[in-house]
Amino acid sequence: MFERRLYFHVDWAMLAAILALCLIGLVQIYSATAVGPDASSRIYVTQIYGIVLGMIALVICLSIDYRSLADKSHWIYLGIIVLLIYVLFFGVVRGGSRRWINLHVFMLQPSEFAKATVALVLAKFFGDSRRGVLTSADLLIGAAIVAVPLLMIYKQPDLGTAATIVPALVAVAFIAGLPMRIFGILALVGVLAAPAAWMFALKDYQRERISTFLDPEKDARGAGYQQIQARITTGSGGLAGKGFGKGTQAQHGFLPEAQNDFIFSALAEERGFVGVLVTLGLYLFVIYRALEAARLAKDRLGAYLVGGVLASFTFQVLYNVTMAAGLAPVKGLTLPLMSYGGSSMIATLAGFGLILNVRMRRFTN
Repeated sequence: MFERRLYFHVDWAMLAAILALCLIGLVQIYSATAVGPDASSRIYVTQIYGIVLGMIALVICLSIDYRSLADKSHWIYLGIIVLLIYVLFFGVVRGGSRRWINLHVFMLQPSEFAKATVALVLAKFFGDSRRGVLTSADLLIGAAIVAVPLLMIYKQPDLGTAATIVPALVAVAFIAGLPMRIFGILALVGVLAAPAAWMFALKDYQRERISTFLDPEKDARGAGYQQIQARITTGSGGLAGKGFGKGTQAQHGFLPEAQNDFIFSALAEERGFVGVLVTLGLYLFVIYRALEAARLAKDRLGAYLVGGVLASFTFQVLYNVTMAAGLAPVKGLTLPLMSYGGSSMIATLAGFGLILNVRMRRFTN
């Protein structure tokens, strides 16, 4: 458990940047929903609850030694699998997807917690390996660990969240020393398998999203609408933005999901290029401090854990930002720490609790 002397080793700068991003997101959610159909929902209040619960989760994950959590990781992993199975049969359906468990107090999305859980299990598995160089067998076992929750999340369907789990495996395997030739072989296999994945793995609406990304104008009022509006919103802010609460695209409903998937576009409209630079600077600072935590980790387990959690987080940030700029196909993938969503906020802050945990305990025995 938490020792008082460890208080002095908490990365307060990183924690301050994380809270700053949460606050920016909260203000932007309030602004995006101040008028229009969501004005009476007061969803910013729900976001406040999510931040508070997320900070509690962060403190819990910070307080318990990450090595103890890793020793229990198989039980945590099993618990997430049970929740994902429950979702497949009894989950709440919204927008054609079955992703949530109704706890009456709030809607729980177990897939969000799968990311940090998988990183924890992978760190434990690769950390326990005594061989100097990882083998293809190690990678196959790691892939199996990832595949179980990934396939369940994909079946919800939620390809976006499922995709965020894969970078954790890549990062942990890379840090653990998997030979580059294996990565090259896997990349080649992925390229060769792309046509088959297009035909059999992707659903019709997923193929339509990719086709629309390449030419959004062919269905400007349908599948291409979100992408076109995201580009317009992101580019309309200019240097300093239109000002708080004055974003016409987000405020008046032209940009769908302005408080969620496209919160970065709404931020760019209201805060302009300056606001974008500040926000991206905070994200880069958080990523840099997390990388430093991995470098300073006292053991391989800690380095692998930080790498796995950070890889999923970084992938999600990069994809959401490029999606908002119209440089990636539209996918239901939120911007961590800023987008509306209680489960996402709690899970993300819990993951950073693990990262802070590793850095804080670098001097312990």
